[in-house]
Amino acid sequence: MILLLSGGSVVSVYTVNAQASYITTKKTAKNFVLAFSGKTAPVYVSDSDYPGVIRAVRNLQVDIKNVSGANVTLLDDKAPSAKEIVIIGTIGKSILIDKLISTQKLNVAAIAGKWETFLIQVVEKPMKGVDQALVIAGSDKRGTIFGIYDLSKQIGVSPWHWWADVPPRRSSSLYVLPGRYIQGEPPVKYRGIFLNDEEPALGRWAVEKYGGFNHVFYEKVFELILRMKGNYLWPAMWWASFNSDDPLNPILADEYGIVMGTTHHEPMMRAHAEWRKSGTGPWNYEKNEAVLQQFWKEGIQRMASRESIISLGMRGDGDMAMSDDTNIALLEKIVKDQRAIIQSVTGKEPTATPQLWALYKEVQDYYDKGMRVPDDVTLLLCDDNWGNIRKLPKPGDKPRAGGYGIYYHFDYVGGPRNYKWLNTNQIERTWEQMNLAYQYGANQIWIVNVGDIKPMEFPIEFFLDYAWNPKLWNQDNLDAYVYLWAERQFGSEHAAAIASILTDYTRYNARRKPELLSPETYSIIHYREAERVVEEYNKLLKEAERIDEAMPAEYKDAFYQLVLHPVKASAVLNELYVTVAKNRWYATQGRAGTNGLAERAKILYQQDSVLSHYYNKEMASGKWNHMMDQTHIGYTGWQQPEKNVMPTVKTITLPVAASLGVAIDGSDSWWPQERKQAVLPVFDALHQQFYYIDIFNRGQTFFDFKIQATAPYITLSTKGGRVNNEQRVWILVNWKNVPPGKHQVPITITGAKSSITVMAIIDNIKPKITQPKTFVESNGYISIEAEHYARAIPSQRVQWKTIPNLGRTLSAVTTFPVTEKSEPITSSSPRLEYGVYLADSGSVNLKVYLSPTLNFHNTTGLRFGVSFDDETPQIINLHEDKSLKAWEQWVSDNVIVKVSRHSLQRQGYHTLKFWRIDPGVVLQKIVIETKETKPSYLGPPESYYLKK
Repeated sequence: MILLLSGGSVVSVYTVNAQASYITTKKTAKNFVLAFSGKTAPVYVSDSDYPGVIRAVRNLQVDIKNVSGANVTLLDDKAPSAKEIVIIGTIGKSILIDKLISTQKLNVAAIAGKWETFLIQVVEKPMKGVDQALVIAGSDKRGTIFGIYDLSKQIGVSPWHWWADVPPRRSSSLYVLPGRYIQGEPPVKYRGIFLNDEEPALGRWAVEKYGGFNHVFYEKVFELILRMKGNYLWPAMWWASFNSDDPLNPILADEYGIVMGTTHHEPMMRAHAEWRKSGTGPWNYEKNEAVLQQFWKEGIQRMASRESIISLGMRGDGDMAMSDDTNIALLEKIVKDQRAIIQSVTGKEPTATPQLWALYKEVQDYYDKGMRVPDDVTLLLCDDNWGNIRKLPKPGDKPRAGGYGIYYHFDYVGGPRNYKWLNTNQIERTWEQMNLAYQYGANQIWIVNVGDIKPMEFPIEFFLDYAWNPKLWNQDNLDAYVYLWAERQFGSEHAAAIASILTDYTRYNARRKPELLSPETYSIIHYREAERVVEEYNKLLKEAERIDEAMPAEYKDAFYQLVLHPVKASAVLNELYVTVAKNRWYATQGRAGTNGLAERAKILYQQDSVLSHYYNKEMASGKWNHMMDQTHIGYTGWQQPEKNVMPTVKTITLPVAASLGVAIDGSDSWWPQERKQAVLPVFDALHQQFYYIDIFNRGQTFFDFKIQATAPYITLSTKGGRVNNEQRVWILVNWKNVPPGKHQVPITITGAKSSITVMAIIDNIKPKITQPKTFVESNGYISIEAEHYARAIPSQRVQWKTIPNLGRTLSAVTTFPVTEKSEPITSSSPRLEYGVYLADSGSVNLKVYLSPTLNFHNTTGLRFGVSFDDETPQIINLHEDKSLKAWEQWVSDNVIVKVSRHSLQRQGYHTLKFWRIDPGVVLQKIVIETKETKPSYLGPPESYYLKK
């Protein structure tokens, strides 16, 4: 809070942000009464103001009534008669606002002439007969609109009140705190969304509800964008044409205050659907120049004076690459000719009309090979369709008049696999990548592909909030953003629990897109990985269902859409694939439980369709029918299947007689088929592991079993029982009673007229670990989460910081500022140091897990260094492999794993060092292998370390 003196009195000035609230439900003598006891302050808006402002005021009228239960009177420029009034208007367009300025009742110096800014102020004695006025004044049309919707949000109306059925936060009393609430200019000028990949969900829904993508549909979209302080839209375009399908679409977009554009491959404000419908000749400028020029000219003529950003350039027909022999000279001629059309139609210099050139896919290659466009054209840089930015301006690059922008993705159709079904976007990764964009100066346009809008509600709002104020959110308060978002939708009672669910399920889903899951994704054998994944999802589901039970009825639909459905659908799908994997594994062992798992898989597959049916047909009385039509099971290539396909399961015929089988934790063998001794992974006194033995039947008839260990310090979860299908026995160690040294303890299972012995290795040779944050080897590896370093060594200019929740398992660590230049390694270079204790000397493999950040400065690749103790650091290039196959693995796995080999001359303590060379390298996890680790998707779980 800043205190300013105005007219001899102290005026409180607040920066409006997501954390500061100027609305209260408590009355004081100085608070402005917006609503109380069934009455509300009348709202004045000039008839001469922008139609979009008047529309927003009418929405505010409805919002106040929905919150307070009281009707709101709207009045025009007539002299106010009430003691407390609300005045809303745009500087230069509102008679009342201009009068307040001219009589020096309202000081607008802080916002006048600015882009999309507003102030909200309680003014005392603003005019004759009025005691107090709540004033919302905007610097321009959208500034006023954003002020209006800021008030709506603060009184308890979510931007998702319609699109996700979030009820208003009801209160009969609403007061505005005294003071001036000033909104600065948004650092990102154009902030928008792209409706894309809209079949079969959004497209079928729009056809059913509205007859297509017409103005009735788009009015809902326009309002949503404005409520989130966005201003820019690329409309749906797979088969639709925004401008020609409904002539009211562009008219109303301009009236609402939405800046329109067309996609990266639809130049000159023409939808490609229009070309498919009425274009003549080939989509080829060398062969069809005149026809294409006329087609484009009509697009600019139709645009008229409405706010737009014109896409320039040309891709191949239907968003495909141009031919391999496309030459830069031709593309530069296309842009030159397009700008000549713009000048001819508008009668203005091309610099007066906003334009962009999207460096999407192969178009970036043209830029890298030397193609250039005029300086006033915004270079729209792009991600790789998977949330990893491909290119950014370099520090010191000559500024462009048109600046730079970013085209980002929350949804994609293409290789290596479509991802469209559920939200898989961590806001932490979005923040990390868009922070790079902001810090490197790509702040003219931010637009994100949001697919069908639903179910991307959470990341959409974060993207636009962050674009509105990038300085507000950072790695240290992203958890606060999630909490505040949950609180806005559902209130404070369950906000912390809901925020935790949102944080966890997006991390789990980001590990691997649902469309990429298969029975082979997670290991059902090693580290109990698959079981842990299912347990994590089901734990979230249990918590979500607990909250759902406690939710008031009016919140049920919103909670299902925003929380319960994505958690439950994800939990069911992951369990389905793990169940299928176990079924196939069981079948190879002849387990009696094989067929039961096949049935369980069928039930889970059916549950998936039941969840979609409820979302489409029952929730909100069918309001969102088709929104969960997206197929997601049964992919065989990058393109989606026509329908979901049940994964293949195995059934077997069992012999009648019982037969004993044994499987052990961490082994893909089973006994008695395997001839080698069954040996469990090592138990050691520091990690204090517990492992299982599965005792299973291979026949139709049950059998009774006994299990016993020869050492008294071995604890078994059961000593015997009856096996119809299988029983799992947990093996634990009572370490207080274990003699020093290393011991082999036989554990014998008898049943079905046979006996099998499993060996337990008990290692009670406990190294004396005295150094804090020291990780200890066990079973041939040390696994380390990045944030658990012993020391973070900064430099004068570079600091290490943790980004909580980023990555696949816990969090990530990287350096800031992200714009600090690359530096070769010296003894004083920034580094992370990890204390490790190894049982023996010798060679080790070092596996480093990193976020799949791309080489955004087009250098030889992003680099880091690794070393043990005082050895010379090995320089590792994150992007040494530039193949398509490597990139497809990076984005599919959502991680890059780099491996180095090191020779250690002694056992015991070592210091592992991770060295900073280039900015943008994001570390998630480290694994040291003294022997090869077992195959798994996430890598081994974190090892024991001394925390203090």
